[in-house]
Amino acid sequence: MAEEKIIVTITGQDKTGIVAKVATTLWENGVNIEDIKQTIMQDYFVMIMLCSITNSKESFSTIKERLTMAAESMSMAIWIQRKEIFDRMHTI
Repeated sequence: MAEEKIIVTITGQDKTGIVAKVATTLWENGVNIEDIKQTIMQDYFVMIMLCSITNSKESFSTIKERLTMAAESMSMAIWIQRKEIFDRMHTI
């Protein structure tokens, strides 16, 4: 089975529990966090995660839907895309 990776980007007003909510949603769906970067820019939260969905029993679209619902419940913006698409978008 080919390894499947996704890039998750979440932004919005900083508040308690963002990382916990996103990480819990990923865990509940069998997604492994491989790398994570986050920063706060003048009360604005920005996080980018590289995750593996290889061992998840859920489809990419299901994972994307559940992450979107988690982000919306916190009034955050979220983008979820397959790493291969992300790589192609950033290759000249």
